[in-house]
Amino acid sequence: MNRSFIARNPSVLIFIVILALFTLGVTVLSEAFGTGFLSTSFVKTLGKTLCLCLVAVAMDLVWGYCGILSLGHFAFFGLGGYMIGMWLMYERTRDIVVGSLAEAPIPPTEQEIVDGIGTQIFGVVGSNEFPVIWAFSDSLLIQLLLVVLVPGLLALVFGWLAFRSRVAGVYLSILTQAMTLALALYLFQNDSGLRGNNGLSGLQNLPGLGGVPQSVVSMWFLWGSAAALGLGYFLSAWVVSGKFGSVVRGIRDNEARVRFLGYSVETYKLVVFTLTACIAGIAGALYYPQAGIINPAEIAPIASIYLAVWVAIGGRGRLYGAVIGAAFVSLVSSWFTGGRAPDIPLGFYTIKWVDWWLVLLGLSFVLVTLFAPRGIGGLVDLWTDRRHPDRHGADLGPDKGSLREREADE
Repeated sequence: MNRSFIARNPSVLIFIVILALFTLGVTVLSEAFGTGFLSTSFVKTLGKTLCLCLVAVAMDLVWGYCGILSLGHFAFFGLGGYMIGMWLMYERTRDIVVGSLAEAPIPPTEQEIVDGIGTQIFGVVGSNEFPVIWAFSDSLLIQLLLVVLVPGLLALVFGWLAFRSRVAGVYLSILTQAMTLALALYLFQNDSGLRGNNGLSGLQNLPGLGGVPQSVVSMWFLWGSAAALGLGYFLSAWVVSGKFGSVVRGIRDNEARVRFLGYSVETYKLVVFTLTACIAGIAGALYYPQAGIINPAEIAPIASIYLAVWVAIGGRGRLYGAVIGAAFVSLVSSWFTGGRAPDIPLGFYTIKWVDWWLVLLGLSFVLVTLFAPRGIGGLVDLWTDRRHPDRHGADLGPDKGSLREREADE
């Protein structure tokens, strides 16, 4: 008898229930709809953390399950932020321009309003004209579509060129990093159409909702981020649970064998790579309105490396491990870099965690890699007694060759 997807994957239901309880708890404790125990700034931090968990799930899907160590997925994350940021900045600036021209003796024409918007947005880079890429910035629907289409098309083209050439391993990682660096360097230019190093700012101000307090807006985004994470987790779990997921894991463990069996390895890789880019774009579109600003530095290659570190610390090859790793590192990072961690005076030197946090993060990555390759998620395996699967040929983890080693022992 065929069991339902949830029956075969009870961890998905457990995750969604925990996420729902977490969201409900934050709502009850928030300033907007609850007791006020949690500040608005901390609610925003939690909302952004949920977005980082979503992009970590995408990274785990492409790396932990498919074996593609992409060092460019934060570029897709940033592109999603830029796409929604264009609409937010356009409409917010339009409200300002219309308000300033409302008292003019002669009502302004639509072209005068557009020129005023252009001057306000692009004056910082010495221009007042809208670039071609801003052609649909006044349409929320189109920009929402671009949140998915732009990262997805970039991943589709890049992946098609790379996978058809059978680039793999460290060479593919270097290519993804080169793509990210090229995109970041392009966006740093003032003539890129996205305000160069200045980026897009004021994204936390939703157009037409100036009277709504930020405490309420932050809760709206937290709800949206939680819903996106739940749906993204469910979709990713569904993708890796059936035959498609078995083939993907087979590609990770032994690509040559899967190709020999007649499967189109390149097609499977391309589907996973493109799908995860779209998920990353959605996560970025929810993250940057809560951050309030986006600039090319957010797309720098180091950000994608951090993403891989989060997944490794949480435990790659486990979707819940990616969520745990991203949430843990994000919240601990906010604590250390936000000045909450007390400095440690040693007499001859004072340890300031703001300066030493990245060193601590790198050290954690090294220790996890050496002594706990299953990451924090491995603790969940211990709790659920999943250390020794009973099924012959069971997936024993993301490490190359681990499946074959177990089969050889039996």
